[in-house]
Amino acid sequence: MDLFYKSTRNSDLKVTASQAVLTGLAPDGGLFVPSCIPCLDVPLEKLGGMTYQETAFAVMKLFFTDFTEEELRSCVAKAYDEKFDTEEIAPLAKVDDVYYLELFHGATIAFKDMALSILPHLMTTSAKKNHVEKEIVILAATSGDTGKAAMAGFADVEGTRIIVFYPKNGVSRVQELQMVTQKGNNVDVVAIHGNFDQAQSGVKAMFEDQKLAGELAEKGYQFSSANSINIGRLVPQIVYYVYAYAKLLENEEISPGEEINVVVPTGNFGNILAAYYAKQMGIPFGKLICASNENRVLYDFFQTGIYDKNRKFILTTSPSMDILISSNLERLLYLVSGEDAAKTRELMEQLKKSGSYQITEAMKERLADFGAGFADEAETAESIREVYGRTGYVMDTHTAVAAHVCESYREQTGDGRKCLIASTASPYKFAKSVLTAIDPVYEKEEELDLLQKLPGISGRVTPQAIRDILDAKVLHATECDADQMKETVKKILKV
Repeated sequence: MDLFYKSTRNSDLKVTASQAVLTGLAPDGGLFVPSCIPCLDVPLEKLGGMTYQETAFAVMKLFFTDFTEEELRSCVAKAYDEKFDTEEIAPLAKVDDVYYLELFHGATIAFKDMALSILPHLMTTSAKKNHVEKEIVILAATSGDTGKAAMAGFADVEGTRIIVFYPKNGVSRVQELQMVTQKGNNVDVVAIHGNFDQAQSGVKAMFEDQKLAGELAEKGYQFSSANSINIGRLVPQIVYYVYAYAKLLENEEISPGEEINVVVPTGNFGNILAAYYAKQMGIPFGKLICASNENRVLYDFFQTGIYDKNRKFILTTSPSMDILISSNLERLLYLVSGEDAAKTRELMEQLKKSGSYQITEAMKERLADFGAGFADEAETAESIREVYGRTGYVMDTHTAVAAHVCESYREQTGDGRKCLIASTASPYKFAKSVLTAIDPVYEKEEELDLLQKLPGISGRVTPQAIRDILDAKVLHATECDADQMKETVKKILKV
């Protein structure tokens, strides 16, 4: 059956999968969602014996129905290859009685690689299918990881340009170096004087600017997105949840049909939404637990049904979660409203106008699949220190938020189900925060010097992504104010 995509703000707008991938954001500012969430058509027992690549095809063919088998298999093969430093692509680590799904074995050592390795191939294939002759300009805002993963994926890909905005002083030193040293004739990186939410809002505003779209079209350009607002980012993320459950089943860590809880460190909501989609497809997940840092806007939402971004923006040691506008939550609102596009549009307009909204009691009742918790800075550091001291396992600051929330949730609820934690970044990406948590003696040392000490402590070889930046030349130094993003893009593209 052919699946089509509709906007969260207009159910009458219908496009194919390839058109949704190409445009990223719907013309009305809504996000594309599938007309239905398909059920898995391969038994979980059979999936357990499949490679990651085979699982990826089995899941994605159900969503990208206007791609031929040959086209989709080619995209999968190009994406999940030797760029990853483990054959499994997404290995599982059992630490005590918790399973860590390690999503950081790609080229930029963060979970964004899982989707951004395939998005360029999905996009260029989509362009050919739709006879697009304009150059595709990828616009992205990043809280640290999306930017580098997107640039690495799109660097020198024919027919594309990529411009990434990140908050100056709002990412780790390693994250910043990864971005400003990125090679590629079609790559531009801009540091904005502001926070991630301002960068994300600026990018969305450019997508919705029809006058700008016309100016770009005259010069032979069209915008698309590499952020998780693009359905081509979200669907590949469903794969690793399906893969993880199937592998736990194959390894007899769980029994057939056994429900497990999933804990996801969450900022923009795409990663946990992918787990929700996997559950809707038939994966026996119990609670989907949304783990927040001190920017606990999502925790408060799940507790109260009120989303309120009118609060202090806090810079934490888990910067990829320092977000107050979780754009992917719109897709969940659409589903729990009974696919009511008018209601979703109303809530999004309230958010834009006043910075907050409140969902109905009926919508709140439909959030029963979700749990939520948060960790402050001290609890995040304690989680790193405690797990390392007990087991020798070293995790990054984002995974540590999830580990703390997982333990707290179990204590508070008595829920004894096994837990899968999405481990979203390598500890090397946040070496100073990680090592300082383990031993405060490291506080006075420079982050780049500490990279030399992490192998002995973590037992992990220094990833190629880290070795690449140590002597790399800085290639990008552009900065701008948050309200100058459009002018900066026009200058880069000579529009």
